Amino acid sequence: MTRIETTFEILKQQNKKALIPYVMAGDPTADSFVGVLNDLVAHGADMIEVGLPFSDPMADGPTVALAGERALAGGTSTHQALAMVKKFRETNSSTPIILMGYLNPIEIIGYDEFIRLCAESGVDGVLVVDLPPAESGNFVERLAQHNMNKIFLLSPTTLPERRKQVMTHCSGYIYYVSLKGVTGSASIDTSAVAEQVKAIKQETGLPICVGFGIRDGESAAAIGQNADGVIVGSELVKNFTGLDSTSSTEEIAAAQVKIMQKMNELRQALDQLA
Repeated sequence: MTRIETTFEILKQQNKKALIPYVMAGDPTADSFVGVLNDLVAHGADMIEVGLPFSDPMADGPTVALAGERALAGGTSTHQALAMVKKFRETNSSTPIILMGYLNPIEIIGYDEFIRLCAESGVDGVLVVDLPPAESGNFVERLAQHNMNKIFLLSPTTLPERRKQVMTHCSGYIYYVSLKGVTGSASIDTSAVAEQVKAIKQETGLPICVGFGIRDGESAAAIGQNADGVIVGSELVKNFTGLDSTSSTEEIAAAQVKIMQKMNELRQALDQLA
C-alpha cells in the first residue's frame, strides 16, 4: 500500500475525515517552506498537497496564481520544490505529500527523471492538472512501480467518457472539484456536492476528497458529511499575499499563525463529525 492508501485506511478505522491543505512550494520563501509543512502537520493535516510553481497555471485562481509568481520570483523550480519535500522527509516519514502541477515542467525534466526524483524525495502522489486520463497510462504505471498514486480531478462538468477514464486510471483518492471555475471561486453549494459525491461513490471504492470553495469549519463539516476528506488551498495561501524574501521573519511568522488558526478551525470541525 502507498502512504496515501495507508492513511485513508487509518482514518477510516478512526471514523475521521482527511484534512488536506494545499500550499505552493517556496511560498512565501524557500527558507520558510519546510517549516510551513511541519506546522501544517502539527495542526491537523493528514496529507499535504504541494503546488509546483508554473508560469501559466490555467486552473488556479488569483490567490494561488500569485503564490506561484512569488515562488518563481524567489527562485523555486520544480527541482527545488522536490528538494524541499526531501528535506521535510528527514523528520517526517508518515504524512503523504501530493504534488499538484502542470505537464510542461514535467516534460522538460522528462517523465522518467521526474518520477525518479519524486521517489527519491519521498513524494506519494502526483496530480497533473492538464494530463488527460486517456493519455496517462504509462505515467500511471511508472508511478505505481515506485509506490506512488496518480490523482485525477472530477468536476460537475466532467463528461461521461472522461469520468470513466478517471475511474480507470486514478488511485489514492479522487479530487472532486466542487465548483465550475478556478481555485478560490465563489461559495460552495454543499447539497449539490453531496449529491455528486454520493453518485461518484456508486462508481468507485476510492476515497473522494472535495476541494475549491471550502473556506471555514462550517463548509468543511458540511462537505465532510459525505466526502472522505476536504482540500483547502486559497483560504490558507491568501495569508502569504504580499510577502516575499524581503519580508521580515516576524511578518512571515504572523502569516503562518493565521494559517494555523484556520487549520485548527477546520480540524475541529471535521473531528466533530466522528
